[in-house]
Amino acid sequence: MTDRAAAGPAAVPVQRIEVATYRFPTDAPESDGTFAWDATTMVLVRAHAEDEVGIGYTYAGPAVATVVDHSLSDVVQGRDALTPGASWAAMQHQVRNLGKPGIAAQAIAAVDIALWDLYARLIGQSLSVAVGAVHDGVPVYGSGGFTSYDDQQLAGQLAGWVEAGIPRVKIKVGREPDRDEHRITVSRNAIGPDTELYVDANGAHQRKQALAWAERFAAHDVRWFEEPVSSDDLAGLRLLRDRGPAGMDIAAGEYGYDLPYFHQMLDAGAVDCLQVDATRCLGVSGALRVSALTDARSIDLSLHCAPQISAHVGTAIWHLRHLEYFHDHSRIEQLVFDGVLQPDSDGVLVPDRSRPGLGVTVRESDIADYRVN
Repeated sequence: MTDRAAAGPAAVPVQRIEVATYRFPTDAPESDGTFAWDATTMVLVRAHAEDEVGIGYTYAGPAVATVVDHSLSDVVQGRDALTPGASWAAMQHQVRNLGKPGIAAQAIAAVDIALWDLYARLIGQSLSVAVGAVHDGVPVYGSGGFTSYDDQQLAGQLAGWVEAGIPRVKIKVGREPDRDEHRITVSRNAIGPDTELYVDANGAHQRKQALAWAERFAAHDVRWFEEPVSSDDLAGLRLLRDRGPAGMDIAAGEYGYDLPYFHQMLDAGAVDCLQVDATRCLGVSGALRVSALTDARSIDLSLHCAPQISAHVGTAIWHLRHLEYFHDHSRIEQLVFDGVLQPDSDGVLVPDRSRPGLGVTVRESDIADYRVN
């Protein structure tokens, strides 16, 4: 028992919230079925109480930092750092007139993650323990395989994950459909017959196109078809789920920002496995509530990206499938933080319970040149 626990539940006021924005160039041009980019932006939040600092972040534009500064920091400052859920509820009310989905939700997510990290540090526990772990670790799948990669880049990235012990990998499809079957063949040759192969169209297809591609992908033992149509097309996702090949799961949900979105997707029977991104869906508090929705339906949940956060959150998800170990985010987090988790030889991220909170510290001097505000 920590000294704090022995002393009783005295409040610990949040002293201040700080926010900064960093822009990290990609290590090569990247694109998927509907978007191309050459940099990724991280909004980093620090929450202070007593002598501890909690860290939170999201991958979004500088507008998120403006919401944190102008709408959320005053709401959280002075509240009890030992009750992050109460601050989360207060932030929900604060953004009523801004519109919660999108920028406001990501701002809440970054602050909420920082407050949960701060809380865990104050009580001297790993975040995974503080949120109620039911698993020791979180299985991952390697994610990248961008449509901008040539065959050599594609094969090399996928083979590297397999050699590291990750037993499932995902590539992007849909930008140039005429190339996709060739890219699937390159991928399968690189990873061998025993590694699970996933594809992600990022909503690039119409319904009948997606059905046709599902059959073609199935011939290469593709097990997971993510966003075959727009994630807003719940009827289209349900069509793919009902009529797609046996053994291929339909997945979506990474662009969910609030609980009604996920409730509607699940009510529509749109997915075999729901996705959630803790850095978008209102933070640790939001992701755990989405988890309860999947628990109630006995449907698996897969975590989207941000592995240093998602590894801790994932341990508390009962119907957990896995975590997307996204190339951009794993690369950036290794640059930004000391103490980052690496997949073990079985492709599992296991939080270090000897380290309080997220278990990471910011490498201030290494990222100073990437700061944009």
